[in-house]
Amino acid sequence: MAGMTMLTDTELNRYARHIVLREIGGDGQRRLKAAYVLLIGAGGIGSPAIQYLAAAGIGRLAIVDDDSVDLSNLQRQTIYGTADIGQPKATTAAAAALRLNPGIEAVPHATRVTAANVVALLAGVDVVIDGSDNFATRLLVADAAHAARVPLVSAAVGQFEGQLGVYRGWEPDRPCYRCLVGDAPDRADASCADQGVLGPVTGILGTLAALEAMRAIVPFGEDGAGKLLLVDLLGLRFRTIAVPPDPACPVCGAQAPV
Repeated sequence: MAGMTMLTDTELNRYARHIVLREIGGDGQRRLKAAYVLLIGAGGIGSPAIQYLAAAGIGRLAIVDDDSVDLSNLQRQTIYGTADIGQPKATTAAAAALRLNPGIEAVPHATRVTAANVVALLAGVDVVIDGSDNFATRLLVADAAHAARVPLVSAAVGQFEGQLGVYRGWEPDRPCYRCLVGDAPDRADASCADQGVLGPVTGILGTLAALEAMRAIVPFGEDGAGKLLLVDLLGLRFRTIAVPPDPACPVCGAQAPV
């Protein structure tokens, strides 16, 4: 994280409801201002995450998405409007973030995450949120984040359900993403287009992802690493389970390459 910067009078007013919180305060808000967050995917999860991170005063947001806005996105991707159909998501989302808060920097990357660019995308990042829509990208981002020691907030949704985890597998007794999912690069993905998803489900999980990214920057409350939040919104149930590190994990286990 970059060196702490002072808050202007305007920022003291804008973020007053944060600053008055004992767990955040002025020091925490300065940490948010100095932070650099990378968002993978500007869709259902990324859309609310971008809005809340921009509003919170995260100093720099990088938004990665190679897709364009489609009419079918608008039922859940609330950062976009009808006039944005056909426009690149990354640049449109970055512009929306700056409309919400012109005091931040929003950097669009209208590209797909690949093995060739993931290391560069993660350079200097304090925390990465993965809201991508395919498992191959999730594995790529998770492995690269682990190698770079960048905390990973991973959120996923489907129909009326979602899950959220925070991964820092380089720390003792903390799992990495592969401790949860194993080594399954050919895993089939069930897309929202195939199965459907209720709009507010993405809003809830994306907002929780923003919260966990902020917690990674300004530690408050209980650390979420090593836990998996399972959300069932048909039954309005939230459940948290422990995710222990896997000693045989190919990424963070005892036999993993250093």
